Amino acid sequence: MPSSTRPSQRDIARLAQVSQAAVSLVLTGKATEKGIATATQEKIRAAMDSLGYVPNAAARSLRGGRNGLLGVHTFERVFPVATDDYYHEFLVGIEEQAVAEGQDLVLFASTQLPDGTRSVYGRGSNRLRLTDGAVVLGRERNEEEMERLAVEGFPFVLVGNRAGAVTPMPYVAADYPTAVTEVLRALAVAGHRRLAYLGMAARRRPQEERLRAFRALVPDTGLTCSAPHLVEAGTVADAWVGRELDDGVTAFVVETPEHAAELAGLLCARGLAVPVDVSVACLDVPEPGSAADGWSHVGVARRAMGARAVRVLLGLLDGGLPRTHVDVVPCLPLRGNSIGAPPTTR
Repeated sequence: MPSSTRPSQRDIARLAQVSQAAVSLVLTGKATEKGIATATQEKIRAAMDSLGYVPNAAARSLRGGRNGLLGVHTFERVFPVATDDYYHEFLVGIEEQAVAEGQDLVLFASTQLPDGTRSVYGRGSNRLRLTDGAVVLGRERNEEEMERLAVEGFPFVLVGNRAGAVTPMPYVAADYPTAVTEVLRALAVAGHRRLAYLGMAARRRPQEERLRAFRALVPDTGLTCSAPHLVEAGTVADAWVGRELDDGVTAFVVETPEHAAELAGLLCARGLAVPVDVSVACLDVPEPGSAADGWSHVGVARRAMGARAVRVLLGLLDGGLPRTHVDVVPCLPLRGNSIGAPPTTR
């Protein structure tokens, strides 16, 4: 945990053997234009790292000290710049909104450790403090670091649900309950009464949110469902599919794109056509070009969530939003062609 005694600019000046005015110029981003030598600036930053100094962003804002730099930190092992990366669309939304707001982005590649994981504090102090505030994203989140950032008071917004955190923090989440409700209503209207749920064995927060919403909402739609089948991708058994069909299941609800493609192959091997013989609804977007491409699905509005995270962060920096602020973004509407009426006979 961070020390309760926060190092001051005076401490930095003493350690770096420079004036406090020089430290202030480095912190406000005006050191170069005021003629502070690069070597001196590096010495000051080294002292800040050594002391674990975190600038008081609220005080900087009051002094007009914001530098117009917003950080982006991901806990993913590879920064999501590839177009087929799940988090790429979040990054696009972040960039588009930053452009609209006249802000620059700092992508924190230096937070990657030798083992490929990423850490805000991997070099001994909060690297994100070089910016006014940051957007944080990624599945493999370091919960301890999230808590530490919140305790320090560094302004950041998490992309993803953080309900129940020990220390409240701002986040932008997807509205899974509304999306699941739309899927269940479509299946009920089509005439289905018994469903099967196929999901991942390794449970992360997004998958848990989808399943929690599904379990809570199924009784309200007049539908029934067998126990959720949670297995790793690549291990869905044809025998399980057969048992569900024999038990009267006429529609499958699938949690991930990987499982959707796998189920498509199993149904095809049985000679079953979707949606003529059986219906399927996906709670995420099927992989383009896969056997499940075009199936009925909802999806996270990733670009919209990235953009919203930037707006929330700027609201925090401007003082218009509290550090407990939560934004919920609607998911993409149901689309696709794999929900039909159940067959009268199998």
